[in-house]
Order: sequence, then structure tokens, then C-alpha cells
Amino acid sequence: MYFRPPPKGPEWYAGDAEAGQAARPLYPMMLEDPRLRWAFIRKVYTILSIQMLLTVAVAAVVVFVRPVALFFVSTPGGFGLYIFIIILPFIVLCPLYYYYQHHPVNLLLLGLFTIAISFAVGLTCAFTKGEVILESAILTSVVVVSLTAYTFWAAKRGHDFSFLGPFLFAAVMILMVFALIQLFFPLGRISIMIYGGLAALIFCGYIVYDTDNLIKRYSYDEYVWAAVALYLDVINLFLSLLTLFRAADS
Repeated sequence: MYFRPPPKGPEWYAGDAEAGQAARPLYPMMLEDPRLRWAFIRKVYTILSIQMLLTVAVAAVVVFVRPVALFFVSTPGGFGLYIFIIILPFIVLCPLYYYYQHHPVNLLLLGLFTIAISFAVGLTCAFTKGEVILESAILTSVVVVSLTAYTFWAAKRGHDFSFLGPFLFAAVMILMVFALIQLFFPLGRISIMIYGGLAALIFCGYIVYDTDNLIKRYSYDEYVWAAVALYLDVINLFLSLLTLFRAADS
């Protein structure tokens, strides 16, 4: 499970919008121009789509080119590199936090961040049954699309999900403690299944929460930060389901 970036401020400033976009409010009492917000949302989902395609491509190389995965787990140098890849996303988040508005540095850091997580996901999948990976990927896709559509539908009808923030943060802290306990005092297959199921529910909540922020709160220059948040939601949901199904399969 990867840490999520801290939330950014709610300030707004205007950007470019595509001409001809219908100016339909995304939620009641919307004060900004809907065309600007729609342009921002399209930009974020374009970046997110590229991230997901890059993740699939890198993970596929790691899974199907067996010498790559074996190098990471069978040699001391490979194992050290594996540990470095695991912690690299946390390292990259620090400069990304300060340079998220500086183009093209923000996109270069985002690419490095995505590739590092993609390698970690690939190494996780390399030693997992294909059926389990496929089940997790399909369910993740269905859940993400469904929750995204629901959040847009609910926002248009005046629902607000900002209240979820503190509860989701507390839930992630509990997950971290649970993981540490499991690391030092293994509790067995059932506890791993419980952990995977709870983590999946929590990141489902984060998808709703971050999509709601995308619709209402992110400023137009925070497209990289919004993409990072949604990307981590999807990846963590997939890894949680993979943990759940792998434990159930064993």
C-alpha cells in the first residue's frame, strides 16, 4: 500500500477551456465557469489514463520477462534495487510536492513516480496466479468506473463527500498499524483476507472523496496532484483486492 499525497488548498484560478463545451453546472450553486472545470477534469483523466497504460506496460514486462523478476528476488543487488524501487515513490513525492506547478519538471517527476510504482506492481504480480491478477484487474476497473459515475451523479444532485476526509485518513492509519502487526506477528490467512477487504473498502471511499475534490476543490494548476491522488487510489485498490484474492486462493 502506498501513502497518498496530502490534500492541497482550495484556491482557484482560471485556465483555458475548449470552445463549444456546454456550460452545464457540475453541482448546484456552482460559481466558476463549468467549461473551465470540465477542461480541467479532462486534463486530469488524460494524465491518469497515460499513467495506467504505462503501469500496465511496465508491469507486463516484469511479469512476462521472467529474468527481470528473478533478478530482483534471487540476487543481492536485485533485492537491494527492489527495496530502492519500493521507497522511491515516497522520495519522489517530496520534490513533486514543491514542483507540481513547474512544467515540465512536474511531468518528469510524475513519470518517474509512475514507473517506480509500476515496477513494484509488476513484481507483486510476477509471483501471483494469472487468474487472481485478472480477477483483481476486472473488479478494480468495474469499481472505479462505477464509483466515478456515481460521484458525478451525486455531485450534480447536491451531495458533498468532503466529510469523508478525516474518517478515511484515520482508517489508513489503522491499516498501517494492522500491517505492522501482521509483519512482526503474522496472524494467518484469515487476517490477511480481512486486511485486504478493509483496505479495498477504504480506497473505494478515497475514489469517491478524490473524485468529489476533482469536481469541486482542486484548482486548475493542480492537475498533476489530482492525477497522483486518483492514481494511488486505483493502484491501492488493485493491490488490496490482489491481497484478498491471493489469500483466499491459498
